[in-house]
Amino acid sequence: MFDKLKDLGGLMQQAQQMQQKIKELQDQLERQEIVGSSGAGMVKVTVSGKGETRRIEIDASLFKPDDKGVVEDLIVAAANDAREKVEALVQEQMRSITGGLPLPPGFKL
Repeated sequence: MFDKLKDLGGLMQQAQQMQQKIKELQDQLERQEIVGSSGAGMVKVTVSGKGETRRIEIDASLFKPDDKGVVEDLIVAAANDAREKVEALVQEQMRSITGGLPLPPGFKL
């Protein structure tokens, strides 16, 4: 019986350590900036590690009335590129914290 309580205590301690590491990761992700780009770098979207858009940069050569639709498509593509990079970064960081255990479905940082 004592061994089971000892095992449970160790498991609880590991869970608390993992929770602390996840909190540290959340703080780290908030400070990081990831840049997504499209159109050979003519459009760039910078997001935080949590996916919050911080900045959009558009090359001046794209400011032609006839290219409006192209610019809009490039912005969407750059934003999607940035979001995908954030997701990959989060998954990589979580694997290092959880020892490769997958996150439960719907788990968000």
